[in-house]
Amino acid sequence: MNKLMIIGCGGVASVAIHKCCQNSEFFDEICIASRTKSKCDALKEKLEGTTSVKITTAQVDADNVPELVALLKKEQPQAVLNLALPYQDLHIMDACLEAKVHYIDTANYEPEDTAKFEYKWQWDYRERFEKAGITALLGSGFDPGVTSVFSAYALKHYFDEINYIDILDCNAGDHGYPFATNFNPEINIREVSAKGSYWEDGHWVETEPMEIKRVYNFPEIGEKDMYLLHHEEIESLALNIPGIKRIRFFMTFGQSYLTHLKCLEDVGMTSIEPIMYEGKEIIPLQFLKAVLPDPSSLGPRTKGKTNIGCIFIGKKDGVEKKLYIYNTCDHQECYKEVGSQAVAYTTGVPAMIGAMMVMSGKWQKPGVYNIEEFDPDPFMDALNQWGLPWKISENPDLVE
Repeated sequence: MNKLMIIGCGGVASVAIHKCCQNSEFFDEICIASRTKSKCDALKEKLEGTTSVKITTAQVDADNVPELVALLKKEQPQAVLNLALPYQDLHIMDACLEAKVHYIDTANYEPEDTAKFEYKWQWDYRERFEKAGITALLGSGFDPGVTSVFSAYALKHYFDEINYIDILDCNAGDHGYPFATNFNPEINIREVSAKGSYWEDGHWVETEPMEIKRVYNFPEIGEKDMYLLHHEEIESLALNIPGIKRIRFFMTFGQSYLTHLKCLEDVGMTSIEPIMYEGKEIIPLQFLKAVLPDPSSLGPRTKGKTNIGCIFIGKKDGVEKKLYIYNTCDHQECYKEVGSQAVAYTTGVPAMIGAMMVMSGKWQKPGVYNIEEFDPDPFMDALNQWGLPWKISENPDLVE
C-alpha cells in the first residue's frame, strides 16, 4: 500500500493533496497532519467523493519530535512530505529517522532567528539516514526542485559539461492588491530582503539586496525586470554539475512591490528582531504577515502567467552550446483545476511527484540527496503528465 503523510495544510500542501488525489493509481492513502486540524478536515471533506484515495487527518505540532514520532508510528506511512515551514525541517527529519520513514521537502532548513538558508544542517544528516536505510529527498518544489531536474536533464541529454546556469523565475500574475506576497509572507520577505549572491569560479560572490537588475524577454510573457537573489539550489548545483563556472538566480518584481517593500524595510516592519509592544514581545515581520492578504486567498483574483526555467551554456563534443528549458503556467487555469494560483501550483505538483519517485523506488537509496542527484527522466515525464509541461529552446536570448 502506498501511504503518504503530508505535514502542513497551506496553499502548497493543498495543491499537493489535490494532485495525490488525482494520482489514485499510485497513492492509496494520504494522512494530512497540521497544527490546525480543522483546515485538514475541511480539505478532506472537499475532496472525499472525488477520489478513491483514502484521506485521514491528524493534529500535530511539527516542532514536537516525540509527538511526530508517535503519529508516524501510529499511521505508518512509507514517506513524509514536509510542506510545513522551513524552520521545522530538522524536527521532521529527526522524527523520520526515529520512525524509519522516507522524507521529502521543498525548501531547505532556515533558522528562525537569522535569514540564512543553506543546506549544511540537512547535509549533516547524511550518515544517519544511510544507517537508518531511508531516503531524504531535499528541495522537491519548482525552484529548488524542477530547476535542478532541468539541470540534470540538460547534462544527461544535451551537454558533456555545463559551464553557466542562469535560473529565471518570472511571475507575471496580477492579483490587484497594492502589496501582497504569492507565498508565505514571512519567508518571501526574508528571502527578498536578504543580500544576494551567486556562485562563480568556486566561491560565493555577495551582492546588496536587489543590486543587480536585468531585463529579460520571457516566452509567452514579454519583457520583465528581474533581480539577482541568493537561492538554495545554487549551493547544491555548484557541487553536483560538472564543469560549472557560474550559477545565478533571478526573480522578477514589479515596481509597486519593490516600492512598498522598501518603505516597510525603512520603517522596520520587515525586521526579525523582537521588539516590545504594549508589554508583549513581538516580531515585526510576523505582525506584518498577519495584516497582509493570505496568499491562499489570491487564487480567484490572480490573472496572468508564470515562466520558470534555466538557461544553460556548456559544451557538447567540444563545441559550445546553449539551451533554455522552461515551464509556463497560467494562474487562472491552476485556480480552475485545484483552487490555487500558479505559484503554489508550481511547487505543489513537483512535491507530489518527488514523493511518488521516492515511494515507487525509482529514486530511493539510503542517505540525504538533492533532487539533481537522481535520474531526471522519470521526473521530467511526470511533469508533462501532471500539469507542468516543459519546453526547450536551443537558441535562447542570454542574460548579460
